[in-house]
Amino acid sequence: MDEFLIFGGFMFVMFFGLIFMMYFPIGLWVAAISSGVAISPLRLIFMRLRGVDQARVIRPLIQAKKAGIPLDIELLEAHYLAGGNIDLVVNAIVSANKANIQLGFNEAAAIDLAGRNVFEAVQNSVKPKVIITPMVAAMAKDGVQVKATARVTVRVKINRLVGGAGEETILARVGEGICTTIGSAETHKEILENPDKISSVIMKKGLDANTAFEIISIDIADVDVGKNIGSQLQIDQAEADKQVAQAEAEKRRAMAAAQHQENIADEQKMRAKVVEMEAKVKEAECQIPMAIAEALRTGNLGIMDYYKLQNIEADTAMRKRFSDANKSKPAQA
Repeated sequence: MDEFLIFGGFMFVMFFGLIFMMYFPIGLWVAAISSGVAISPLRLIFMRLRGVDQARVIRPLIQAKKAGIPLDIELLEAHYLAGGNIDLVVNAIVSANKANIQLGFNEAAAIDLAGRNVFEAVQNSVKPKVIITPMVAAMAKDGVQVKATARVTVRVKINRLVGGAGEETILARVGEGICTTIGSAETHKEILENPDKISSVIMKKGLDANTAFEIISIDIADVDVGKNIGSQLQIDQAEADKQVAQAEAEKRRAMAAAQHQENIADEQKMRAKVVEMEAKVKEAECQIPMAIAEALRTGNLGIMDYYKLQNIEADTAMRKRFSDANKSKPAQA
């Protein structure tokens, strides 16, 4: 019986020790105590039960302690549970402290939770960052295209990181300023002769307003001449006018051809009517002898009347010949 109790007690101690070893990192606790970070074993166990990676909290706390920056473990644990990156936050606070930049834990945690790299922001605040704009093309008033690339030197403003616009806004505003400056130039030669005109005009506009950066300088890295868009537009306009004129001429030609065909059709119609009338006249002339014969047979026309009619026709034919002869004499002379 005693052996059974001893064995049961031994197993209980082994089980409890195994559970304790699983939830209590002895090496991490020893490192914290030796670094001057006072933390109880129960707190480490409770952190594990809450699903917190103890090393992700304790090691940054040790780093801050060594740098002489007091931090509350409650704040670190809360930031970890909120999904933040404690290592970046503590590194940023330590770097800011070394560079005499005012950066508290709450501000650094807010920047980290906003999705920005707070450690990189501190570095860029100490050492300015250079942003190279893509090639921006614009047309001067003389119609010549000018292409320019700028190097924008910026310094991160820590107090503007939360809610301030990013690099994309800086690039967009600088590109807009380049387009405006080139477009307002009378000729492209003004920009080629004095590229600093672009940077001086842009710097006066305060492009870093409501952004997380402070623009230190804007330098034009490259200026090049592009296409002569004005001449190309004139050529395209002339070609369009030519096509319109050709279309109008083709339209008039088609209308003239249609009118000609219509005139031919009318002429043919009139000729057909003339032929039809001549046929009717011939038909009427053919009926005259028949009518005279009928009149003689019925007694409506006497023989003397017939002779008088023949004399009249002969006289009419003779007068017609004389008239035709008189008309032909001037032509022969």
